[in-house]
Amino acid sequence: MDTAVAAIACWLLLHASIGYLGTALARRYALQARLLDEPGDRRSHAVATPRGGGIAIVSALLVGCGWLAFELPSLRLTIAAFAAGLVLVAGIGWIDDHRPLSPWARLAVHVLAGACLALAIQVSTGRGELAIAAAILAVVLTNVWNFMDGIDGLAASQAALIAAGLAFVLPGPWVLLAAGCAAAVCGFLPWNLPRARIFLGDVGSGALGYVLAALLVLAVPAMRGYWPWLALPVSAFAVDAGLTLARRALRGERWWTAHTQHTYQAWARRAGHLKVTLAYGLWTAVAVLSIMAAPLFDHGAAIWIVMSVYVVAVMAWSRLGAGRAWHRTRK
Repeated sequence: MDTAVAAIACWLLLHASIGYLGTALARRYALQARLLDEPGDRRSHAVATPRGGGIAIVSALLVGCGWLAFELPSLRLTIAAFAAGLVLVAGIGWIDDHRPLSPWARLAVHVLAGACLALAIQVSTGRGELAIAAAILAVVLTNVWNFMDGIDGLAASQAALIAAGLAFVLPGPWVLLAAGCAAAVCGFLPWNLPRARIFLGDVGSGALGYVLAALLVLAVPAMRGYWPWLALPVSAFAVDAGLTLARRALRGERWWTAHTQHTYQAWARRAGHLKVTLAYGLWTAVAVLSIMAAPLFDHGAAIWIVMSVYVVAVMAWSRLGAGRAWHRTRK
């Protein structure tokens, strides 16, 4: 076997193993500590389920960051800044998994994590506009992934698909970061599908959103004039989370609190968790694969294609669940 192929296989196996075995340990801890998500009106599950399994994914990523920093001294500041933001997001999520915190306290920490990521992007690319975009996207996706982590396997599988796809786009060592993330999530998924034995928890969902924000921004220079295509992989979550939260805000509801009004939740009540997770996964898999076709189109065409996909996503959102409540609100 080629040395490079063997090294990549070992890298993937390491992350997947930490993801799997770490989740087993996290589940044992959650059961002992009574760290459980109880069923209720604001939950989509029917039985008490341990949470906090995402700590295993975070652990795998931090191990990967440590290895990259050791092997690539020139990138140590970039990796350290990225890892600091990851620790902040995961840490506040871990605390919140144990005892509820003020949403504004969480948001403040997310903003600080976004600043860490902005530093990492600035050092890595030297582009101030990308650093600003990273700071904003980190806060947005951290919370989007938290909002969308409500049924078995959904948030984790979406993260795995996007990270795996970006591994084919990203330059240099960031390929390893993306691939390691996908592998760690794949190690977690057997505990979360087809019926969840443990949830990601805020520690995992927020961390995945943060990591994907970093990967997406880092992929922009590699995509050059085709960068609008990077909006496609997150389209399902962006539309469902964005429009559902906008509807709740228009109704004067506490949009930042737990609820079951997202389209994926309404659809899951009718079709079941697994079917919805697979359907969202198919959408995102096609979106990720479409990035490979980006060089066939110019920048203007890319924008029109992305806009068209989002229009279709909005139509699907309206047809499948949350949009019905939107129409009732408008009457």
